[in-house]
Amino acid sequence: MSQDNEILELKEKVAYYERIIKAMSTPIIPSIVPKTILMPIAGYMYKERFENIETETLQYIGEHKEVEHAIFDFTGVTVEHIEEFDYNELAISISRLNSSLRLMGIRPIYVGFNPKFIREIVHADLHVNIETYKNFREALNRLLQESNKTIASK
Repeated sequence: MSQDNEILELKEKVAYYERIIKAMSTPIIPSIVPKTILMPIAGYMYKERFENIETETLQYIGEHKEVEHAIFDFTGVTVEHIEEFDYNELAISISRLNSSLRLMGIRPIYVGFNPKFIREIVHADLHVNIETYKNFREALNRLLQESNKTIASK
């Protein structure tokens, strides 16, 4: 195999794996709560990834008109995963996503923020008006309570 063919083949493989990573970085899971989707977010946060999360979420909701609630679970994002991303930029990105979803008639809910992220938002005096819960179970229970149903506790 010539070097040019090998380089072309490697570029195609890299592009293929980049598509896989992009798709896997934004899983959208229908919830047991009707009209609710969950987006578990784990690993490193950076601007392009958050933009992908926003794009994929809005596209999914545009294609699934029955969705009324979107829960973003940040439990899998540690302090180390977020340090590369400016906290102010992340707060602004979350606020922008929140506004976009509300304009579409969707109730966005956020869970699992780590304490350092919360502290940085407070210290930066950023005003992020979002609905939050400690974890996914609490958010689901809240939605179920509103519809007079509950999830069994552990």
